[in-house]
Amino acid sequence: MTAFAPLRRMNLGGQFHAFGLHAPELTSPFLGIDHAWMSGPTFPPHPHAGFSAVSYLFLDSETWVNNRDSLGGRQKILPGGLHWTAAGRGVVHEEHPAEPGKTVHMLQIFVNLPQAKQGDAPFALALAPHDVPVATLPGAKVRVPLGEFAGQRSPLQPPTEVRLLDISLDDGAVLDVPVPAGHTAFVLPIFGRVVADGEALDSDGSPVPVAEVTDQPRVVQIRAPQGPAKVALFSGAPLDQPVFWQGPMAMASAQALDQAMSAYQRGEFGQI
Repeated sequence: MTAFAPLRRMNLGGQFHAFGLHAPELTSPFLGIDHAWMSGPTFPPHPHAGFSAVSYLFLDSETWVNNRDSLGGRQKILPGGLHWTAAGRGVVHEEHPAEPGKTVHMLQIFVNLPQAKQGDAPFALALAPHDVPVATLPGAKVRVPLGEFAGQRSPLQPPTEVRLLDISLDDGAVLDVPVPAGHTAFVLPIFGRVVADGEALDSDGSPVPVAEVTDQPRVVQIRAPQGPAKVALFSGAPLDQPVFWQGPMAMASAQALDQAMSAYQRGEFGQI
């Protein structure tokens, strides 16, 4: 059985627009994903707790992103690179394009943390563009910033094990991606038109099909029937835990969420 998760358009001023996928009941361990274009400072320094905030820049980004956080981190996220902030019990961070007026093309990915890790100290991981493994197959080029595919494995070891594949397909190409038993998997169109598991997807915001998790391994087949295309494939084992939201915080219990909110108000997340 396949369910369909809506992609919602988001526009914040003239400097940020995105297609947002926010259906954690279908996409766990992913809480949400924004396929975004950002050309200026949009979000002021803001807190996170209970999950990981991940930024991945596509290679066609016109500039890089400056990332800073209350851990003292100051990072350049270059086109093709990835930055993972595991918020744990709380962190404050900020990201903005390095050169105003130039557009960053990116994924903002929110990955839940297992409940046992939501109270851990925050930390950050970074992956430079030249360290992202690449698998080249007939008609397809696959960057592997998270997880593994076709004998290529990302060097990152994040606190929630997930896979992100940045897949570029030639006209007419077909790619099979194995998915382990018990894993969520779905395909987000980036540009062009594809058919994934028999469902047509278009980068204009069509709903994203998410197949039911099964106890058997399976294969996601992706085709590019009408010209070159790019997609992002996500997969991971669902977390069997509730999600309690409050703005940019998500914990596995109402009590933990209240504690995180109080800690932030007391200044315990630190400052930038």
